Amino acid sequence: MTSAQARYVSRVANETYGHSRRLLPEQPWWNNLDPAFHKYPDDFYLDLRTQAMVEATAAVDVGIRTAAATLALTMALPTTLSPSLLRHDHAQWDHYKALADGHDAKKSFPRPRQAVNVRKHKPPLLEYRPEDGSVEVLSFESQFQPLNPGMREHYARFRRNRIAWAEHWRHDGPPRPTICLIHGYVADPYWVNSRFMALPWFYKMGFNVLLYTLPFHGRRKEWFAPVSGHGVFSYGLCHINETIAHAVHDFRLFLDYLEGTGVPQFGVTGISLGGYTTSLLAAVEDRLAFAVPNVPLASLIDLVLEWFPVAPVVKAALRATGTSVQEARHVTAMCSPLTYKPLLPKNRLMIVGGAGDRFAPPKHTRLIWDHWDHPRLHWFPGNHLIHLDQGRYLKEMARFLRGIGFDRG
Repeated sequence: MTSAQARYVSRVANETYGHSRRLLPEQPWWNNLDPAFHKYPDDFYLDLRTQAMVEATAAVDVGIRTAAATLALTMALPTTLSPSLLRHDHAQWDHYKALADGHDAKKSFPRPRQAVNVRKHKPPLLEYRPEDGSVEVLSFESQFQPLNPGMREHYARFRRNRIAWAEHWRHDGPPRPTICLIHGYVADPYWVNSRFMALPWFYKMGFNVLLYTLPFHGRRKEWFAPVSGHGVFSYGLCHINETIAHAVHDFRLFLDYLEGTGVPQFGVTGISLGGYTTSLLAAVEDRLAFAVPNVPLASLIDLVLEWFPVAPVVKAALRATGTSVQEARHVTAMCSPLTYKPLLPKNRLMIVGGAGDRFAPPKHTRLIWDHWDHPRLHWFPGNHLIHLDQGRYLKEMARFLRGIGFDRG
């Protein structure tokens, strides 16, 4: 596809994308969303040529997704389906259901009060080197404790995961407004994310940048984990909930650090699992100037039910344990952005979605868009990994930041 064709698809997708009906039902969403939601098509109202281009990128995504899901299933299955783990996990479900039932983000994600000692390290050789500033790698020892006492012994096993990490790009002179980026699942290298999201471009516009590392990724990966991110989904639903809570907890402590150094404004954007976390932060952290989830997911259960060959195994496990799709959603709803009202006003929210995305399909973007009462939304014509005409939505993000008064210093 040429750049001109990509721009055409992006323009058509944003101008003609239509919704025949609202996807998000009344609360509680986990009970009222169609159990077959994962089977819903991801259709756009596009002409034949444009539709063919979008479907081509979607086909690429499906192929890569199948290979990735096969690898994930091979690595996670032995631990996830351990009989002892399943029994322990099921015994803890009511704790998380009660949190979801309360729809109270303050209870599900209490603001950390402890002070942390943020250490500074030299960045690796491949990292960005600005001419008019410096780059530091930040870390601190996280004091996160699972909300559920029944999970604390299990979660304490992961020692490397206790150290939180981020990379900080700072201009010389006084503190500046800072864009925080949260990476996607397994895609944690700072240098990859900085280039993929054109962060040097935003830095040269005058912003500072913070790249945050999610739990169980990068240096937080345990020594025995086969790949970065393995620890997120390999120990049951309760462990997933606590991992997301941990991600929110440590990110807020980095915001404390930025605030303590005099940063006047900060906002967050994230990709995929980072987009999911970004969407959740919009309901948790009112200090944010903005939240821009990029190709986000909305419901973990509905996502995996669409991923072959993981889906047949998950469906078989649900049937074997007598667990409905609604109950599985209910258990994980405490860490879904769909469960809580956003704290940020609609004009400070923006969503970026991929028309051909089949890792986090467009219907997940639409769920969050509905839940947020239809804020600014930009579709691009690529898939989860190939963001065709990316420059268009990056410029749209820059206009969005200017429009909300996120000053560049």
